[in-house]
Amino acid sequence: MRDTEPHGVDAGVHIVFQADCPSRPILDQIADKWSMMIMALLEQPMRFNELKRRLEGVTQRVLTQALRRLERNGMIQRKVLPTSPVGVEYSLTALGESLREPFGHLYNWTVEHGEEIQNCQRAYDSRADT
Repeated sequence: MRDTEPHGVDAGVHIVFQADCPSRPILDQIADKWSMMIMALLEQPMRFNELKRRLEGVTQRVLTQALRRLERNGMIQRKVLPTSPVGVEYSLTALGESLREPFGHLYNWTVEHGEEIQNCQRAYDSRADT
């Protein structure tokens, strides 16, 4: 078996998604709803509490964890502001900015197909209930 990328592969090649593939933790973060919503909000630098207010339903703990993962992966930067009390501001890095276009395509796809997916969910649920 060969470990290779899933796109543009010869028909005879068997794709293996290995457990230690370095793309896994990155895909895990990119697919995380809070991470993607944070990045969508960061068109301009924002403070933690402003992000929290704009992300209805997120807890302080989950927001903190998502911000730390994004910073660790190089998608955002954290800047301590010389204010009293000390403030922190988050903004996209160049790497984070480079994800905006593909994320925009994914977001547009979800909006375009949202109703169709909901119809499929309802049909599935009604079959499961019988």
